[in-house]
Amino acid sequence: MENCKQYLDWAREVLRIEAESLHEIAAGLDGGFTRAAAALLQCSGRVVVMGMGKSGHIGRKVAATLASTGTPAFFVHPAEAAHGDLGMIVDGDAVMAISNSGESDEIIAVIPALKRKNITLIAITARPQSAMARHADIHITAAVSNEACPLGLAPTSSTTAVMALGDALAVVLLKARGFTPDDFALSHPAGSLGKRLLLRVADIMHGGGGLPAVAGGTLLKDAIVTMSEKGLGMLAVTDGCGRLKGVFTDGDLRRLFQQRDNFAGLVVDEIMHTAPKTIGVDKLAAEALKQMQQNHINGLLVVEEGGLLVGALNMHDLLKAGIV
Repeated sequence: MENCKQYLDWAREVLRIEAESLHEIAAGLDGGFTRAAAALLQCSGRVVVMGMGKSGHIGRKVAATLASTGTPAFFVHPAEAAHGDLGMIVDGDAVMAISNSGESDEIIAVIPALKRKNITLIAITARPQSAMARHADIHITAAVSNEACPLGLAPTSSTTAVMALGDALAVVLLKARGFTPDDFALSHPAGSLGKRLLLRVADIMHGGGGLPAVAGGTLLKDAIVTMSEKGLGMLAVTDGCGRLKGVFTDGDLRRLFQQRDNFAGLVVDEIMHTAPKTIGVDKLAAEALKQMQQNHINGLLVVEEGGLLVGALNMHDLLKAGIV
């Protein structure tokens, strides 16, 4: 147990140092950051990110974040760039080169070739007087006082700081472009995230013959048969034009059986809820989930303009679609 406490103390110290480094980076942001953001926003090509070693790993993440938030970007390994991959960089691109020391031999080796292209070179280093900083069109200083590594050798606080700077650039550009959730969805069509962003109520609702609905004035015994057949745990009640009047659920039915014994002549209009929860047909399925959770219900009726009933869905439908 003593060892466990020591491990926690060491871990908390690492997190404390890295958190302080982020505050340090935030306080030091200056015109270099704003010029870089403006250049990336105005870039007519792609953003090419470079870095060696740990900076390269961070660079890949920065490029991926930029690309998924509306700024076309990709990573090029500096050593591979010197052996032909420079052809991936064309006029109009912006190159973001990352190095803590600012003296990465592999990056410095390709700077002359980059300078012959019509590109903007942005360097992110800890040393404003480094070779990379001097040759860059724009320099962002990413200096931290302490590495979280007790030896002061392994890149820890410094790489965390650069990754956070990359996130900051991506979010600034996202906001400046007016990037929307629909835009984001175009880059994330797969998996649960894509389903949450792309799937709409119309894609999963029960409509047509699968719609659990009866007309007003229907006897309760007949309405129960329809509700049972559709299997959604609820029943919509409509007027003669198909507009929604109310809803009756299987929970209402159970409570009704507890309250009375005689159901002769009882029609659904007498027991339905006249203000049912509804959702629009074009709304995101994720919005349907949110509404169900907020109202502590298991189903929603789907309506078009004017209250016309067109569908229904329940929590099981959202679960099958991967929204839950």
